[in-house]
Amino acid sequence: PGSLNLSKQASLLQVTNYVDAVVNSDISRVDGVNRDAAFARRLLRSYARHQGGQVPATTIYQDFISNRLPTMTEETISAYILALKQIFVVEDMPAWSPNLRSKTTIRTSDTRYFVDPSIASAALGIGPNDLIKDLNTFGLLFETLAIRGLRVYADALNGQVYHYRDKNGLECDAVVHLRNGNYGLIEIKLGGETLIESGADTLKKLANKIDTDKLPAPSFLMVLTGMGTYSYQREDGVLVVPISSLKN
Repeated sequence: PGSLNLSKQASLLQVTNYVDAVVNSDISRVDGVNRDAAFARRLLRSYARHQGGQVPATTIYQDFISNRLPTMTEETISAYILALKQIFVVEDMPAWSPNLRSKTTIRTSDTRYFVDPSIASAALGIGPNDLIKDLNTFGLLFETLAIRGLRVYADALNGQVYHYRDKNGLECDAVVHLRNGNYGLIEIKLGGETLIESGADTLKKLANKIDTDKLPAPSFLMVLTGMGTYSYQREDGVLVVPISSLKN
């Protein structure tokens, strides 16, 4: 929050310095275990490339297979990731396992996320101009930003945010689930009619698979976008909400 009123260059420098502090000292100081700064930096880069995916440590390990140190095993990577979680650099999202009408197998791996997209950007060594030229990476960072916001507001409501993906590839970016049993399904899109339509279609497919004899129907279906000045409800009932509209 302290960087909000800084200039663009000052903000970029601040998060770069933060990443330097993480790899050079914080990741070792958290539990007194001396960790390799260069490896920690490469791990952050790998994590940034895999954010938003259900990626096991074995896959991240493959990123280092050509030049890893002899002591860097999958167990070591898992220990580094745990340290990053303890200092609130990364925060993975658990899978949602609803009751479905079909016997579809649900993927239960956690989804990889940074607590803030600026950390991923700094780890990759990219800035605003790079993102404008790479909309795929821009979309992943926007997803991380949206997940961060949803977690903040869900926590204020005593809720949790989950991710859904099944073996058939049906995926929902976020499921906000409250302790009273109410929940909503959310797809995250940068914007544009084509992406909004795709997100709405995904939400309706998942909603139709839920066994409402065992679980209430979702309280809402929402496409959360990066563009737009107002929220609206489509004729099919799906909400389209710009991220700027999220508030307590």
